[in-house]
Amino acid sequence: MGRLVHVRAVVEYDGTDFSGFQRQRHARTVQEVLEEAIAKRLGQPLHFACAGRTDAGVHALGQVVSFDCETRVPSERMAVALNSVLPPDVCVKQAEEVDPSFHARYSASSRVYLYVILNRSTPSALLHRYSAFCSAPLDVEAMRKAGNCLLGEHDFASFANELLPGEPAARELMACHIRRRGELVTIRVEANAFLRGMVRTIVGTLMEIGKGKRAWEDVPCLLAARDRRLAGPTAPPQGLFLLHVRYGQRKRYGEQKDKDSCEEYGE
Repeated sequence: MGRLVHVRAVVEYDGTDFSGFQRQRHARTVQEVLEEAIAKRLGQPLHFACAGRTDAGVHALGQVVSFDCETRVPSERMAVALNSVLPPDVCVKQAEEVDPSFHARYSASSRVYLYVILNRSTPSALLHRYSAFCSAPLDVEAMRKAGNCLLGEHDFASFANELLPGEPAARELMACHIRRRGELVTIRVEANAFLRGMVRTIVGTLMEIGKGKRAWEDVPCLLAARDRRLAGPTAPPQGLFLLHVRYGQRKRYGEQKDKDSCEEYGE
C-alpha cells in the first residue's frame, strides 16, 4: 500500500451545518466527515487526533489534525488528494509528513480564537452565519480594559460551561485584542488551552460590559468567585473561529488522559 507516514494537516471548515467537531451518533460532525473521506481516499480506516474540539456552529480557519497512514501519495500532493473527496464546507489547507512524536493536541502550545460581532442597528443577511449580531452600541474601550484584567494565569472556572470533578481550571490567557473595524467588533484571544465554553463566555461577559450592563472593574472579582452563574451569557457559536494553533513548549495542568482523543475543549 505504500510507506507508513505520520501526517499533520491544517483544516478549514464552515461549522454551520455540523454538530460540532467530535464524532457523535446520528449527527454530522467534522471528525466523521474527515475520517471517512480520508479513509476512502487512502483505502484504509484511520482515526486522528485534533488540536481542539469545537462546538456546533463554530468555524475553523486553522484546525490541526494528525494521523498515521500507509500511502503512496507524495506529501506535496496530500492536500489536493484529500480535498478531492471532501464536501465543500470542509477542506484541507495544508498537509505534510511530520515526526511520529507530533500530536495535534498534546504538542500544541497555544490556540488562537477570533470572535466577530456585527454591531449596528440592523442584522445582515450575508454575515449572519459568521458573526453575532448586537444592535446596542458597544463601548470597545471598556471591553479592552476588561480583557486586560483576564490576561495572565488565572482560575477560569467562572468562564467554564462544564468542569469535571477535580478538573483544573487554571489557564494562561496570553492575548486579548479587541478592535472595531467599521460595523464589526472583533475579539481575538490566545491561551495555552481553553475550558469548554471559555471563549464564548468571555465574549458574552465582554459584550455585557460593552453594553454598560456591568463594569469592567468587576472582572477580578468575577475570576476570584469561581462561579459560572456570575459571568455573562455564552455568546452565539456562529461568531467564533478557531484561527490558529501554535506549537512549541506546552504548559500542562493536571494529568493528561487518552492521548488519542479530541477532548481538548475549545468552543
